[in-house]
Amino acid sequence: MAGKKREIQLQAVVNSQSLWDEMLQNKGLTVIDVYQAWCGPCKAMQPLFRKLKNELNEDELLHFVVAEADNIVTLQPFRDKCEPVFLFSVNGKIIARINGANAPLVNKKITNLINEEKKIAAGEMVRPQYREIVFVDSDVEDAGDAHSESAEQLYIIVIIKPDAVMTRKSLEIKKKIIEAGYVLQIEDKRVLTEQQAREFYSRKAEEPDFQDFVLFMTSGVSHILVISQGDEEQPDLKETEPDPEMEAKEADEDHHEEVRTPVKKKHDSLQEYLERQHVSQFCDIEENLTDANHFIDILFPDFKNMKNLKLEKTLALLRPRLFQEKREHVLKIIEDEGFKILMQRQIVLSEEEAQTLCREYENEDYFENVIEQMTSGPSLALVLLRDCGLQHWKNLIGPSSVEKAKEHLPESLCVRFAMEDLPINQLYGSDSLEEAEKEIQYFFPSQDTLALIKPHVTHEQREEILKLIRETGFEITQMKEVVLNEEEAEKIYSKIKGRDFYQDVLQMLSEGPSLVMVLTKWNAVSDWRRLMGPIDPDEAKLLSPDSIRAHFGRSTLKNAVHGSSTIYEAMETISRMFEDFIPENHEGN
Repeated sequence: MAGKKREIQLQAVVNSQSLWDEMLQNKGLTVIDVYQAWCGPCKAMQPLFRKLKNELNEDELLHFVVAEADNIVTLQPFRDKCEPVFLFSVNGKIIARINGANAPLVNKKITNLINEEKKIAAGEMVRPQYREIVFVDSDVEDAGDAHSESAEQLYIIVIIKPDAVMTRKSLEIKKKIIEAGYVLQIEDKRVLTEQQAREFYSRKAEEPDFQDFVLFMTSGVSHILVISQGDEEQPDLKETEPDPEMEAKEADEDHHEEVRTPVKKKHDSLQEYLERQHVSQFCDIEENLTDANHFIDILFPDFKNMKNLKLEKTLALLRPRLFQEKREHVLKIIEDEGFKILMQRQIVLSEEEAQTLCREYENEDYFENVIEQMTSGPSLALVLLRDCGLQHWKNLIGPSSVEKAKEHLPESLCVRFAMEDLPINQLYGSDSLEEAEKEIQYFFPSQDTLALIKPHVTHEQREEILKLIRETGFEITQMKEVVLNEEEAEKIYSKIKGRDFYQDVLQMLSEGPSLVMVLTKWNAVSDWRRLMGPIDPDEAKLLSPDSIRAHFGRSTLKNAVHGSSTIYEAMETISRMFEDFIPENHEGN
């Protein structure tokens, strides 16, 4: 029970209006985790709160609270919401709100506000005149958000260059952008066309090496991001006295309001921020409103529809007994609820893995029984994708215990598939998007394979194949268009060199450019071969009618696509075709 005691000490429990009113008497900053009774507080954020509590060591200035929306009149607008909400109260006034378990943004907000409170206490600055947030019903709030977005929302385009993508700089750059409080709206990896490169970089058109630069930007995969400023705004400082030290602070330390603020109001630009982070040389940024919107229309013509869909991946798990007895029933429910199953696998958990996955039950009397059940046979792990997928899955399966589920969500899958001898939910879902990403990587470690689209495939057919590749869960990690001469072809087809038909292969490859790619996902080699289908298109139409070769193959030679046969072959071929490519620490790589 020691773990539970520490949580109570970390976050005071507020579950009535009177306790809420009492909480507002706190001096300094109070961080409020607003939660629903059936699902409990956001566990994913508690390690961050504990870390800040220990590092900042400001018990008089920093307080953490969990507030149950169901029993507090003030929090009525937050009832039945699927997304975690964090409120920030300074001396009894709610001055900021962050939606979602965005740890970097919450960390920055708390640190900045505490630093301000320290300076105010030391007489080094005047307290800003914060505008207090007013809670409204969801319908009104949604309408207000729509107005704010149409009137003020600015988007920024970031293009991470091919050489940076090749050397795995994308993740580092994305992480720094998100840590700075920006929100990733949409992203894609693709090879820019010459026209797109010339248009985006038109400001460089008069430079002597512009043609070489265009060739470089179209030589491989670029990582394109559309981002916006986070859900925060600068406070109204009109009534505060000027303070040189405050003016020197970064603009993101001055943001306190829920309403979004255009990036142009920041004291520095994203370009300047990335320069300070020493990564600006790896990417190019368009922050001009008109130009950014123009390029969004070109690169993401369905952007408005796509950003309204909050597609999320989550890890789902069917515990052994449920998997054994009700697998098909559960999978049918998943399909009916609009989820797409991107990946699935059976896995027998080790005792250590089971303990990690079931740590929320570790203080319960039945914990040993849970571990015994979890290691008794295969569980089914799935990666699910859907609009608001993570929260929809959590809402669908219900609380972690049958008792809570019967009280708060009697229609949940937890109650529906309850086992009499074990009072826990027989289904599992990730607690946050960050946790989902880690868990998916753990249960479905990535693997690389080499793929090739052959010259006879038309441009329209190529686009259909690329769409199919993405829809089946592959990430196109590297890509280049090249006419494969004999030397280049040998890097891919070395194992058939000397065979009677090898010259025919060389002749076919020399007829035009091939598209060579590195595809990444769990079980990539086998899944790509399955998606390609049998070598002979006629056989593919009979045995695998949905495969690529069944749809686009003409003959055994011109069968549309090629891929590595084994993990070892994939590694060797990728290293020959993409010499600077740095693979992640993938399974089997």
